[in-house]
Amino acid sequence: MSARSSAASAPGKVLVAGGYLVLDRKYTGLVFGLDARIHVIVKDDSNVKSDLITVRSPQFDQPAWQYKCNLKDQTGLEINQLENAAQEKNRNPFVETALRYALTYIVAVEGAQCISPLSITILADNDYYSTSSLQETQRFHNFGVPIAKANKTGLGSSAALVTSFTAALLVHLLPKHKFDLSSNKSRHILHNLAQAAHCAAQGKVGSGFDVASAVFGSCIYRRFSPEILSSLPEPGTANFSDLLRRTVDEDGLTWDTEILKDQVTMPKGLRMVMCDVSCGSQTPGMVKKVLAWRAENPDVALRLWSDIQSNNSRLAQILRQATNSGSTNYSDLASEFMTMRAPLRAMSEQSGVAIEPPAQTQLIDACCELDGVIGGTVPGAGGYDAIVLLIEDKKEVTDKLQQLFSTWQFQDDSGGQGKVSMLGVREELEGARQEDAQSYAQWIRDHVA
Repeated sequence: MSARSSAASAPGKVLVAGGYLVLDRKYTGLVFGLDARIHVIVKDDSNVKSDLITVRSPQFDQPAWQYKCNLKDQTGLEINQLENAAQEKNRNPFVETALRYALTYIVAVEGAQCISPLSITILADNDYYSTSSLQETQRFHNFGVPIAKANKTGLGSSAALVTSFTAALLVHLLPKHKFDLSSNKSRHILHNLAQAAHCAAQGKVGSGFDVASAVFGSCIYRRFSPEILSSLPEPGTANFSDLLRRTVDEDGLTWDTEILKDQVTMPKGLRMVMCDVSCGSQTPGMVKKVLAWRAENPDVALRLWSDIQSNNSRLAQILRQATNSGSTNYSDLASEFMTMRAPLRAMSEQSGVAIEPPAQTQLIDACCELDGVIGGTVPGAGGYDAIVLLIEDKKEVTDKLQQLFSTWQFQDDSGGQGKVSMLGVREELEGARQEDAQSYAQWIRDHVA
């Protein structure tokens, strides 16, 4: 890469404890980052017009988008995707929104002169998507399908994408004294901007735990007040550029997010493993049903959610104690995993939502009977998507799990059948980071026309 280039990456996530609770500021979630990352490489492109930005995702079919940028007074940058017959339906709201928000903020901070023609490449570590033909020797697999048809494994690809995309643009276009990803101040800038873009791309203000872990890594998370972003006007409206900058920079506004990194540890000799269940669940529908049940049964829900919060806090505390003591007696951890699952099953039964359905209970219990498996649970909103296990970090333990999964017959409550497979990911304490752009150069030369 002879032209100037920059790169950043952000990790995936698993919400080990605090599903549903993390939507409410009264409660917290225990979220671990995962070592599957999404990487974004930004390069100056002198071969195109000054107002064009090309984004490529070369692991997929129809992988390229081109955007034309126009500066508008007070409303930020107008970003329009250039379309042809083949690209008419090939839109990516997360890429487009992250580009619009990041460039609008950058121009508001540094001025329009910092914007130049760019070539942007997005690369995803293989575990973000399911494939039957994956070879472990390939760093970035060619999935051979359009992105919309790729089977996700639920690691938080959209949050990792928006975070790494935003970080790479900030690193590339702002001087280091205004943005340095190694500084805490710049990480908060990245967090606030990525939250704004990700919420806009989703069309709603979510809890934001996935973006927080993409920026900061493993943490205990308390969400921000939704009003912080719901009051932000739409791009293209008057004063959007200035209001976005003020929101991101906390100019007269304080984000009330709580992100506690030092409260989350992993004892030496242990690791997390993610297991994908190919049946899958519809998370938004599950969330709506649980929240409707909570509204109709406030007293029962309050007792259950208080129990779940107490269990979640104890789990984080026991992990810290085991880390500090160096003990290899994991009976307290095993007991806590069993305890924390009970109110989840109770909430499943009372709400009618399959948070820890019987098929998942059977699977987790079978895993926990194996030597070296400390405990497990259904992460996030639960359902049939995945399970997460805490195990001793030994090959013989993962071999036993692989053997169990090879013959496991999984069936959901509607009769659908699925396979269980172990993903190659593990916990990752570190969040977003700047990467060496040159480390991707050979792969890009080989795979990007």
